[in-house]
Amino acid sequence: MLLALATHKASRLLTKSSVTSVLRAPFTHFEGPAGHAEVNESPRHGSRHAVGELVTCPFCSGVWIAGALTAAHVLAPRATGLVTTALTAVAVSDWLHLAYDRAKNR
Repeated sequence: MLLALATHKASRLLTKSSVTSVLRAPFTHFEGPAGHAEVNESPRHGSRHAVGELVTCPFCSGVWIAGALTAAHVLAPRATGLVTTALTAVAVSDWLHLAYDRAKNR
């Protein structure tokens, strides 16, 4: 479960976060805001299209992130455990913030 939540958060950070949009910019076109600190982007055309698809799709990047975290657990279990724990804590925190906002607005 820890790995699944960490993969979810890492893929959202990579593909949707407004903070990481500068990393995606060479491969994407900005389309507009998508909610809480997230943006919608589309892949560029031409030679940058494949990377643009990967960095805008949380489902696509999730496969690669899960593979990398799984391999990292084998190669460096302590450091990877620290990273997955932190990513999981942030993911759960995000969900709690959204639930709090929803409850407050009712």
